[in-house]
Amino acid sequence: MQNFKKITIDDRDILSQYLGSAKHYSCDYCLGNIILWADMFNTHYTVETDMLFIEFTYDNKNYFAFPMGKGDLKTAFEWLFSYCEQNGKEFKMNIIEPHMFEKVEKMFPGKFEISYKRNNADYVYNTQELKELSGRKYHKKKNHINKFLKHYKNWSYERISNENTEECIEMVEEWCARNNCLDEKQKSQEVLVVTKGLKHVGELNLLGGLIRVNEKIAAMTLGEKCSDDMFVIHFEKAFSDVLGAYPMINQQFIIHELSGYKYINREEDLGIEGLRKAKESYYPAFMVEKGILKRK
Repeated sequence: MQNFKKITIDDRDILSQYLGSAKHYSCDYCLGNIILWADMFNTHYTVETDMLFIEFTYDNKNYFAFPMGKGDLKTAFEWLFSYCEQNGKEFKMNIIEPHMFEKVEKMFPGKFEISYKRNNADYVYNTQELKELSGRKYHKKKNHINKFLKHYKNWSYERISNENTEECIEMVEEWCARNNCLDEKQKSQEVLVVTKGLKHVGELNLLGGLIRVNEKIAAMTLGEKCSDDMFVIHFEKAFSDVLGAYPMINQQFIIHELSGYKYINREEDLGIEGLRKAKESYYPAFMVEKGILKRK
């Protein structure tokens, strides 16, 4: 049996080949996301039976992702059962969406159970709604944007490119300093990952945008295509002293870059109260449940 290998950016082609062969809505199965967070989650992979197997660590526990590829799914599970048995590992899967669990239940009726965590569910929105912000429910968002437009006459939108990447990195570092993120492990890790993403935008097919106010970057966002109809926003940073910067970059990025997508996934809230309130305020079309699968 082939050993699991640590994921690096050099693995992007083979990972893309297998990840693109299966249906999924979770942000965690996006190529860029997997590669950018590989160091933080100690993510490894192998290919067996023409299927991709991913192993990672989350909350100091070891998990496998759902196997993906053109091979037989039941054969893939049986390979993984054998691998765990031979290597003394507990068989546990994470990031299992409801439609994935349905497949497991059909293959192994009554043998597995799944527990979903609300904190880990992705927020998915209708692109057109976020673009137009029409109706009473988006009244506050439009007010924030109007305040931005009123206060800042000299503003502009740009796509992130090789020409402005270094400025974006400097902006993220300044955001980090202002928000004391070095004192919080989660924030400091995210800043490292954002910086890595900005350095490898082209290699990972990431797409980003920024807002300038008086020629200085005030907000930036970065994400990637995860399916033909869904784009995932991985990162969004703005200076809090710039009125309306967050809703402005959110809407402008969609207007300029994302009109061709039906859905926008803005990832999970991790149980953080302020983040949950912010994500709920944009009224998601649906949530992507992600559960932990174990043997009964």
